[in-house]
Amino acid sequence: MTATLVAEDVRRTYGDTVALDGVSLSVDAGEVFALVGPNGAGKTTLVRALTGTTDAEGPVAVFGADPREVDRERIGLLPQAFDPPARLTARELLTYYAGLYDDSRDVDAVLADVGLTGAADTWYENLSGGQRRRTCVGAALVNDPDLLFLDEPTTGIDPAGRRSLWDLLESLAAGGATIFLTTHDMAEAHRLADRVGLLADGRLVAVDEPDALVAEYGGESRLVVETDADPAALDLPYPAERSGDSLVVSDVPPEAIGDVVDALDAAGASYDALSWSEPDLEDVYLRLAGGGGDEYDYRGIDRATATPAEGER
Repeated sequence: MTATLVAEDVRRTYGDTVALDGVSLSVDAGEVFALVGPNGAGKTTLVRALTGTTDAEGPVAVFGADPREVDRERIGLLPQAFDPPARLTARELLTYYAGLYDDSRDVDAVLADVGLTGAADTWYENLSGGQRRRTCVGAALVNDPDLLFLDEPTTGIDPAGRRSLWDLLESLAAGGATIFLTTHDMAEAHRLADRVGLLADGRLVAVDEPDALVAEYGGESRLVVETDADPAALDLPYPAERSGDSLVVSDVPPEAIGDVVDALDAAGASYDALSWSEPDLEDVYLRLAGGGGDEYDYRGIDRATATPAEGER
């Protein structure tokens, strides 16, 4: 496949602050790439570097050219902070942005895509936070871009609106658009992205398909049992330990939950409730970016160039 976006050893500093510390990545045509990481990790700075809206060291190519030289008709950008004129309606705002391009989409069609048909003639200042964000998404779509950058696109949008927007982005990707998005929503990243990159302290510390990241870094499944049972008194083939008022049994497949219950019964231990969970992308985030109980030292990870073919960490 042809790479739409390539960055090699990109660096950006602000005085003594290192915002990007040698980021390399490649995004294929038609791919959805999600960038996740803590606040201050450098996600917005990376988006700006990739779109040519901030200076950075290291080559960046979009459609094989410097991002500043690419036809603006081909790129859509939704920045994290976007504050259009408050006394224009959603329709007027999208009409204005459509007028900046030679070949834009029908404004009413875009309003329908982002779920704003009923609020199209409401002043921007009177829209809800979620409606404002959807208006901003519409502004990024109005030129029908080949490459779409979305910096936290669903912030402030209610769950139903968020899922509707996910459907829209999936349809755009299915139609051949390349999408690069940042998000704090791990469910969003897992559902939408072909690959996920995790940025921490300006470094791209892991890149792979969501399920592959979960398999490598997510940890084990957990069965949490509300009981005062002593794990040493139970005949269990799985690791178990006390955690507060509960017993946590690790690496239990769902079909073996009954074995744990049988062991509790055999030991005469009562329990009030139990819940089983498997690791997900949020566990990966917590382990690699900090905040998880079993934290990896990502500085020891080999940070080779992240390409779709290799899917390195």
